[in-house]
Amino acid sequence: MKARRISILLAALWWGSLSTLGFLVVPLLFMHMPSPAAAGAMAAKLFTAQTWLSIACAFFLLLFLKGKEAVALSPSAQAAMKYVVAGLLLAVLVEFGVAPNIVNARADGGNLKFWHGLGSAMYLAQWLAAGWTLWCLSRSTTAGAA
Repeated sequence: MKARRISILLAALWWGSLSTLGFLVVPLLFMHMPSPAAAGAMAAKLFTAQTWLSIACAFFLLLFLKGKEAVALSPSAQAAMKYVVAGLLLAVLVEFGVAPNIVNARADGGNLKFWHGLGSAMYLAQWLAAGWTLWCLSRSTTAGAA
């Protein structure tokens, strides 16, 4: 019971933070900061912080979903693990694979549009993985199990 509730909270934190940053905070930065360069620099720092939050949420989700109470989780909750792993891999790939290429493309005139588009698509895929994780975990709860 406790692992199920904590897992749902972690998945909600992960998906909610991705949603807030990607669909609210970063667009507001670009609307209200004095220049796109300043907004981009701040967004990069926020996305790095989001990556570490995503890694922590995914790590603890995996711990709770594989813990001794995991047997009590429904098959849909156990199936959520593949989405946790996918979201974790996407977060790491964006931070350590795509983000440096965005910085390099900005500095040396590389293909910024390609790298930014790839990073955005991978962020969206991570958002979907986190959302599906939350959906699977919340489906596994029943009114009687509260």
